[in-house]
Amino acid sequence: QVQLVESGGGLVQAGGSLRLSCAFSGRTFTNYPMGWFRQAPGKEREFVAAISWSGSVTYYADSVKGRFTISRDDAKHTVYLQMNSLKPEDTAVYFCNGVKSLLTMVPFDSWGQGTQVTVSS
Repeated sequence: QVQLVESGGGLVQAGGSLRLSCAFSGRTFTNYPMGWFRQAPGKEREFVAAISWSGSVTYYADSVKGRFTISRDDAKHTVYLQMNSLKPEDTAVYFCNGVKSLLTMVPFDSWGQGTQVTVSS
């Protein structure tokens, strides 16, 4: 049974920082890239960042490049997203998931509950 549990969201002022965590289990996610995605109200879920299975390669959406950092600790079965210089447009529910391929960034089908990030101006 796949389990993805995101945490660390909250309310922060513009320019602030948050660190999201995602505990994963139930699939050999350690053998897959992992990604963060987000969904703002009324919008489609979008890709934010991904990290290779080895942790040596990372990818970011243009909108977060230079501000967000993805990392993983497979010993703890956890992936992180450090978010700095937050903007109101970063407001969304954030989800993590395994990524089938770094060429397509297509996530697996099962999702966790996500964690709400709200950035006030």
